Amino acid sequence: MHPAPSVILFTTLSGLGFGLLFWLGLGMPGPTGVVAFVFFAIAYLLAVGGLLASTFHLGHPERALKAFSQWQTSWLSREAWASVAALVVMAVYGAGLVFLGTKWTALGLIGAVLSIGTVFTTSMIYAQLRTVPRWHHWTTPAVFLCLSLGGGALLAGQIRFALPLLALAGVAQAYTWITGDARLRSSGTTLASATGLQGGSIRAFEPPHTGTNYLLREFVYVVGRKHSRNLRVISLTLGFILPIVLLLLPFNHILAGVAVVSHLAGVLVARWLFFAEAEHVVGLYYGKRTT
Repeated sequence: MHPAPSVILFTTLSGLGFGLLFWLGLGMPGPTGVVAFVFFAIAYLLAVGGLLASTFHLGHPERALKAFSQWQTSWLSREAWASVAALVVMAVYGAGLVFLGTKWTALGLIGAVLSIGTVFTTSMIYAQLRTVPRWHHWTTPAVFLCLSLGGGALLAGQIRFALPLLALAGVAQAYTWITGDARLRSSGTTLASATGLQGGSIRAFEPPHTGTNYLLREFVYVVGRKHSRNLRVISLTLGFILPIVLLLLPFNHILAGVAVVSHLAGVLVARWLFFAEAEHVVGLYYGKRTT
């Protein structure tokens, strides 16, 4: 798939933002006044900023509101409703902490569930796609949730939760890459099954088009194996290994800040690979994929 910057920023920033809102909803940390305002401001900048970035990938951004109308069948629509509900509930909960110094525990728990639920609906937008075998697997929502919870704990300063969750996210990400490499081949989809032709080895006589088209631009993006391997190492190092090492050192605000920046950079690389390595089955028709 074409790794568009808008969807990379969307999935990365919104996941961190809603992850932070999850921990704030649980009262971890439980600040009030100005400190609470800063935490909620960061969470909303990430969550809302990510959601706004996603609209730049739409062919008609002005029609974004129509996404709310298909909640019965569309995970995109469910994400829209879940995100609005989470942001509204957490805004009320945050207002109580900031302006009244009051913690409405039940409201915070509801907001936490809605926040992590939003991340799940985002992951299902991709996991539901049978045409992308690498995504159509339980590991897709697992990685999204682990990254959101681990990154959110890191931003919230919940070190005792951030350490195991970041480690779990790193393992889940590595497992997803390893098993995902063979998923197109094991899906059973081939040029023969796509065309309905039987007997012998089926191959295209010549390309379907002499030039490029929308399908090739959006759904057929090929990453070199060596390039992909190097980026995976960079992502694991920056996103998980370095933050964990820094968190194990005696606490220091500077080191904590470096850990956050490193994690964000690593997740951005992982998200780029998430889209760039996604082999859409239409690539078989154009001779860009092999099984």
